[in-house]
Amino acid sequence: MSFGRLPLLFRTNTPGACNPFAAIDPPTKLIRASWFAKVVVMSERSPEQTHDQIRESLDSLYRVDSRRILATLIRLLGDFDLAEEAMHEAFAVALSLWPESGVPDNPRPWLISTARFKAIDTLRRRARFDASQDELVRYLEAQSSSAESSNAEDTLEDDRLRLIFTCCHPSLAPEAHVALTLREVCGLTTEEIAKAFLTTPRTLAQRIVRAKAKIREAQIPYEVPSPQELPERLGAVLQVVYLVFNEGYSAAAGAEVTRADLTAEAIRLGRLLAELQPEPEAMGLLSLMLLQESRRAARTSPTGELILLENQDRSLWNRGQIAEGVALLEKALQSRRFGAYTLQAAIAAVHAEAESVAATDWRQIVALYDQLIRIQPSPVVQLNRAVAIAMRDGPEAGLAQIDAALEHGELANYYLAHSARADMYRRLGRPAEARSAYEKALALTQQEPERQFLQERIRQLK
Repeated sequence: MSFGRLPLLFRTNTPGACNPFAAIDPPTKLIRASWFAKVVVMSERSPEQTHDQIRESLDSLYRVDSRRILATLIRLLGDFDLAEEAMHEAFAVALSLWPESGVPDNPRPWLISTARFKAIDTLRRRARFDASQDELVRYLEAQSSSAESSNAEDTLEDDRLRLIFTCCHPSLAPEAHVALTLREVCGLTTEEIAKAFLTTPRTLAQRIVRAKAKIREAQIPYEVPSPQELPERLGAVLQVVYLVFNEGYSAAAGAEVTRADLTAEAIRLGRLLAELQPEPEAMGLLSLMLLQESRRAARTSPTGELILLENQDRSLWNRGQIAEGVALLEKALQSRRFGAYTLQAAIAAVHAEAESVAATDWRQIVALYDQLIRIQPSPVVQLNRAVAIAMRDGPEAGLAQIDAALEHGELANYYLAHSARADMYRRLGRPAEARSAYEKALALTQQEPERQFLQERIRQLK
């Protein structure tokens, strides 16, 4: 239990972009990225075969690269909604033209350029009724050099980083940070994010609309903060990435323990931040996510039942992710400017490198929690430290620490606190108290595998 769940701001289901090809039958296979590096000659294929292959290729391109393209268009156009509308129109044009002309050498720049001109056409139409649009049209028409420079791969990546910081700007409400990031950077639909927030699509849509309006009206810059501003701004971005990962690592509700799509997206964002802004805590967060994700295959049975750390088959742990996570951790620690994410990664690394629960260095884990609680004195950290103390000193010592954490009241509705308390009672041979605590935990969780696990523990104690 080394990875403490913070109170989550959202709940989510499987992410997916608002795909303009969603109504078309899904492709049976994905075209590899290298396919896009050359023009496809299709003269020997029937028109139907050509159209199907283009449709399949565009669908793959949309899923892989649409968020990069959108990020660049938002920079060029300065408007979220106009950029998204123009991007969809560009994909529709490609579906119409490419079967005849072939796929360009570089599809992404083609789509960005096409979308940009589609946006200019849209603004020209608006200018017939609103003269204020004329100036914007002239400005965009003069930006051809900027559009050309946006084709570079590093600029595309920089645009994504700019978009993350814009979505997490301090002028926006905290709940807007997560909602905008999930919508614009991760590509979730409004309906999917509404499920994540346990709210209605209409309410969620209004939240996103208000955030976009705030960005537009306050003229929030679309940029990565300056080196002087970065320490203050980076924390909000890292927290959003952490929350996305946290929900994927242990879903708050639903039929599955984990959501690999969310953890993969969080790791992608974390990797982007660590590469483009290699601050110690950015490396620490990426390390933490890789080390925790390395255990995913061992955390559930083939039929979806929850498997506790002590019972996991460690041969299933991803050693490549562990090695990368440990290397990142060492870099972050060497800086001596690390914080809470790096300390959590250090705890995860101790678990990852142990051959078994019995062989785990619990003294070191408690010492790391002692450091963590000094810089992040949260109830969840206190609870996790209590569990580590139980493993070092026995369940009675752990129970005393858990009771102390529960006394403050902040963990009263946190099911893992009651589950941990129940486990202490069970290990101490106090079945009635264990059963009561398990029942409290059961009443507080909506995740089906967790519920099944707790129900089985209750059954065993009767």
